[in-house]
Parts: sequence; C-alpha cells; structure tokens
Amino acid sequence: MNSQEQPIISVRNVHKWYSGVHALRGVSVDFRANEAVGLVGDNGAGKSTLISILAGLHAKDEGEIYVEGKLAAIDNPRDAMNLGIETIYQYNSMVPNMSIARNMFIGREPLKASFMGVGLLDEARMRTESVAAIANVDLHLRSPDALVGELSGGQRQGVAIARAMHFKSKVMILDEPTNHLSVKETAKVIGFVQSLKAQNVTGIFISHNLHHVFACCERIVAMAMGEIVLDKPIAETSIEEILQVL
Repeated sequence: MNSQEQPIISVRNVHKWYSGVHALRGVSVDFRANEAVGLVGDNGAGKSTLISILAGLHAKDEGEIYVEGKLAAIDNPRDAMNLGIETIYQYNSMVPNMSIARNMFIGREPLKASFMGVGLLDEARMRTESVAAIANVDLHLRSPDALVGELSGGQRQGVAIARAMHFKSKVMILDEPTNHLSVKETAKVIGFVQSLKAQNVTGIFISHNLHHVFACCERIVAMAMGEIVLDKPIAETSIEEILQVL
C-alpha cells in the first residue's frame, strides 16, 4: 500500500462503555490524507465519543487505532497533538482574558532561554508568528495583543484553526464549529474547511447541520446507536438518504 492509499487514521473495531452503556460498538472507519469528512449523527449516536478517543480525552476499551499505518497509543490530548491530531471544539479551549498571541501558543510557549524547562516567554516571537498564522487563514484582526474574549464566535474559531495550522496538524477535528454563528461567520468557517485540502490537512467536520456538511465535505460518515450506518462520498448520497439511516 503506497502513502497515497494508506489512511492517515484507521479506527479498527473500537468499543467504548460508559457505566454499562455501550457507546461505541465495534467501530471501524478510515480517514484519508487531505480529505474533508463529515461525521454526523443524532445525540447519543457515538460521534462525540469517537472524537474524544481520537483527541485523547477518553480511552477506548477495545480495538486499535493506527496513525499513518502505525499502531498509536492516544492516552491524553498531548499524545494526539504529537501525532498531528488537533481538535477544535464548539466551546473551544481558548482563555478569554488572554491575548490572541498567548492563546495561539498556550501549552507550547516559546522561551527566550530556559533552564530545566523554566524561562522567559518569547513574547515578540509569539506576536510575530500569531500575525502570520492568522493571515494564512485569511483572518484579519487588529492586533495579536487583543483579548480573545473581545472576538466574535467566528473569529475565535478562526484563531483556533490558525493555531492548528501553525503547528502543522495533519488532522483537524472540528466539533460543531458553526453552532451559534451568524450566517456570515458560518460561511467563513465552511471556507476554512474547504481550504484544508490545499494545506495538506485532513478535516473531520462534526455537525448536526447536513447542509453545512454537504457544502464543505467530500465524504460523509453517519453514526447511530454507536455504529457506522453509512459511509459514502457526498456525490453518491443525499440529505434524504442520510436522514433515513439516522
């Protein structure tokens, strides 16, 4: 199998239980390089559980996950990030009373000099690189020193996407990124997802809005009752078919 055919992530027979509830029932699915995949399903379908496992928030109980063909242990969010998997949540993890620059580098702050991991923050580098990263996703903000709490929902999502792109993520998981956004901001986020392929990034787009998924994804994976019930290219299915299986 060549590198073009090998999935960037392969999930194989993954099970997850929560207090006796069988949340994932032998899920197997591939995510290919430079592909935008829509992951859909009603509440309780298992999609959030699957994403939480890939993001390192929860541990699987059975099954295997391969990243670029190698068996991967994803025990925490740091493991996921080290594998190039970045997750952007509807209520993202940015700190409202910190600047854009600080949020861009949270947990990965560059230091001017350090001793045993302790040193002075390189704030000039954070500001400079933040400006460049934000411009790369066509987001124009007045200053990297602006507080994240002053940004709109769409702008916050843009900063989170810029952060993931800056740190060379291979897979970007977007969990309900268009919820509670204006029509204009929603269009911007859909544009971000559409642009991932050109950046050599695989996008996994979780949404309840099938119209948004059809607008920006190449393939759709539907889940119900902890199982995959449909996996098709967008061009070979319809919203009506998706609704029938959910």
